[in-house]
Amino acid sequence: MDTPHLQRTPNTGHAAAACLLGIEQAGGPGPTPLLAMRELIASLQQDPASKDQFWLIDDRAGGDPATTAISAWPLWFSEHAREDERPLFYLTRSRTSAHLSMLAAQTAERGIFLNDIESSPSRWAKGAHPWLPLWLATNRRCLPFDPACAEEARVIVGGALREFYQEGRPGFCYLTLHDAPGESLDCAREQAWLGMYRVSGPASGTAQVRLLGAGRMLEEVRAAAVQLKRGWDIDSEVWSCPSYTRLARDAASVRRWNRNPRNLPRRAHLHDCLAGSQAPVIAVTGYAEFVAAQLAEHVEAPFTSLGADSLAPGQRLERNWIAYSALQALVEQGTLATADLSEALRRYGLS
Repeated sequence: MDTPHLQRTPNTGHAAAACLLGIEQAGGPGPTPLLAMRELIASLQQDPASKDQFWLIDDRAGGDPATTAISAWPLWFSEHAREDERPLFYLTRSRTSAHLSMLAAQTAERGIFLNDIESSPSRWAKGAHPWLPLWLATNRRCLPFDPACAEEARVIVGGALREFYQEGRPGFCYLTLHDAPGESLDCAREQAWLGMYRVSGPASGTAQVRLLGAGRMLEEVRAAAVQLKRGWDIDSEVWSCPSYTRLARDAASVRRWNRNPRNLPRRAHLHDCLAGSQAPVIAVTGYAEFVAAQLAEHVEAPFTSLGADSLAPGQRLERNWIAYSALQALVEQGTLATADLSEALRRYGLS
């Protein structure tokens, strides 16, 4: 069967605008990204202005068929659907790249995919088969995000509605959703959609180390910053990075653009955030290390990436290891003495 071709029309943009207004008028997001998205979609379904302006597919086991406004199949067979695209929310539990690729093909690689896998028991990091984050990072049709909190998830969905359905960006957006409650963030909307924003910095002076975190790992990153201050009097700058992949793609695109001497130079969002300092950067992800390591070639300061596969088998990446890695980077830079590493191993029980 051929892949369907969905036609974007002025009605597509109007429908996205109705959804965006519904998001703005909805109450505060739920305590977790997963609950926030469930509540948001329920709110859009109940709002007379938006309830008929989007498509919804829920292929999760146990999903309520009564809330499913459309399945994938009408996109194949309905001429009306093909000729007048609407924003598509696709709720799924896709653990493998093969399954997600099949779903994307069914929807003409369009939609906002909300993947509810991280809260389910799994032997894989973040509930995803190791090939899934690789597929997300290398598939240029996919713009992947790993929101840390409910507000980030809502901001990202709003950005996707604007960029994919109002501005006509090709491809689809992907969010992995966790259900772990955590501290809410004062989310910088535009910067979060671009891939990163600053969460906190030193009360005064300059940060000695910069800590980047995505998804649930941001909580551990913030805790590591507290440990570094209390235990070592080291000031940290903490950044939330909902999309390492978007940051890396943007930086690579800007680099290619700037190679042409006839082009006016541009700056990538990553460079706007991290330029002007040689303080070591520690980038942390709950996926395999390569996801955060995408930034390495674009960061001029000393750079360390940490992920689920960065430690020995049986060791879990958490705040103690993040703090130790920051100390290690400072030792390599000559800011701390080597003896401090031995003390850190003893203090954190890592030896």
